[in-house]
Amino acid sequence: MGVWARVEPLLQVLARAARRGGVFLVGMTLLAAGAAMLVLPGPGIAVILLGLVVLSAEFQWAQRALAWLRERASDVKSQAQARMPGADRRPPGGPPTRDRPDRAA
Repeated sequence: MGVWARVEPLLQVLARAARRGGVFLVGMTLLAAGAAMLVLPGPGIAVILLGLVVLSAEFQWAQRALAWLRERASDVKSQAQARMPGADRRPPGGPPTRDRPDRAA
């Protein structure tokens, strides 16, 4: 049993800390690069979202931020679709109607 039994838990703690540190470093780098790309040429919003996805692998605050952004994006999409002209009409090429016999199958 000896030394290995005492060292293994320490190695597990160190591995977890190294993983957490790596995820933090990569995620924050992506967030900073995305923020820079908001004013420089590049896909800033996509890189920021990617940074949050990476950070959410280890951090609860990033998971909450990502969930909030998903909810907000869904709300914005619904509002945009509601404001589109003709959003309540059927799309063209729908089922045949009585007044359009040429649409019959």
